[in-house]
Amino acid sequence: MRRHKGFSLIELLIVVAIILIIAAIAIPNLLRARIAANESSAAASLRSINTGEISYQSFYPTVGFPAAIATLGGAAPCTPSIATGCLLDSQMTTGNKSGYTFTAAGLLPVNGANTQYVANGVPQTLNTTGVKGFCSTEDNAVRFVSPSGAAFAHDVCQSQTLIGQ
Repeated sequence: MRRHKGFSLIELLIVVAIILIIAAIAIPNLLRARIAANESSAAASLRSINTGEISYQSFYPTVGFPAAIATLGGAAPCTPSIATGCLLDSQMTTGNKSGYTFTAAGLLPVNGANTQYVANGVPQTLNTTGVKGFCSTEDNAVRFVSPSGAAFAHDVCQSQTLIGQ
């Protein structure tokens, strides 16, 4: 009888088992890395929103801070105006980026101008796209909060823990 060259069923099963063990170790680390990247992107996005809010307020002092995040952007090609600040990209002004939902709203109109704002970033799917929520106000500091799935009020945001600037 001739002997056929190849792998036995046992050898193939051992290789498959080793691959499954390696995958079981690697996949949770990959998911944690993805969550960390989304959270880092969310904090950076809030810094961009802060810059846009302050720039808009200095360009249009009669309006103050814009009433909604969409006002900070505009369709390309963008022409700056009170309705379209052209300060943020179109993806950011839709309110969704990197697994987070962003909102920003001007508050407390004084003589017709919003004197405060609150910007929020909350994970779209808790424990999948992120485990931290972020918020910021006109003091230009980004804070992290326990995400509840809803936007945070101005006073609630200001009482939260600051993250590194």
